[in-house]
Amino acid sequence: MSVFVAEFIGTFLLILLGNGVVANVVLKNTKFNGGDAWVVITTAWAFAVFIGVTVAGPSSGAHLNPAVTLSLAILEKISWTIVPTYIAAQVLGAFLGALTVYLFYIQHYQITESHDDKLVTFSTIPAIRHNLHNFISECIGTFVLIFVILFITGASFEFNNTEIPIGLGSIGALPVAILVWAIGLSLGGTTGYAINPARDLGPRLAHTIIYKGKSNWDYAWIPIVGPIAGSVLAAFLYSLIF
Repeated sequence: MSVFVAEFIGTFLLILLGNGVVANVVLKNTKFNGGDAWVVITTAWAFAVFIGVTVAGPSSGAHLNPAVTLSLAILEKISWTIVPTYIAAQVLGAFLGALTVYLFYIQHYQITESHDDKLVTFSTIPAIRHNLHNFISECIGTFVLIFVILFITGASFEFNNTEIPIGLGSIGALPVAILVWAIGLSLGGTTGYAINPARDLGPRLAHTIIYKGKSNWDYAWIPIVGPIAGSVLAAFLYSLIF
């Protein structure tokens, strides 16, 4: 697959399964409505990351997140010229992933009265609205994500001076999934841990189209700028260490 196709499919699957679990827990009259929400949501998001990385990893490195792409460009691990391709594919994949969740659960959206319950199945909503604290939460969560990712390498072995990957990237995906799971359980309670500008922006655009606005755009800059700031700080610290 090309980089664009890999990032698009990987991010699409990430959002389809990640936002899908939120819809399953929150929307009215689903089989799991009102269940043990946070453990289920963080676990499914971690598995969604595993699946997205497994699919996209061999072709694009499975960034699935503009914050990851920017940090690797800052560290000169990828060329800046390909950054727009990554980000465009990520935002488009997230957008269509959210639309698919809506179509999948459309009957449950139709009977759910709460506007916030619908919006949270698309994009993040803070538990307590405070722009500075919400920004810091997203910044720190993304810092942890990027900083640890930079230490994770794909599983491989060396044979005749050739590095051979093991398991088509699936083994390398597991540590990232565990990392996202830990961030969600430990640091996700304030903002819903977007830690990914595409994960929030693409679905919020989908919500705006479906519901003709009322998508909390005055908050939308935080899950975009916060993760970017966190990724820059992580890349800077990593470069200082090495």
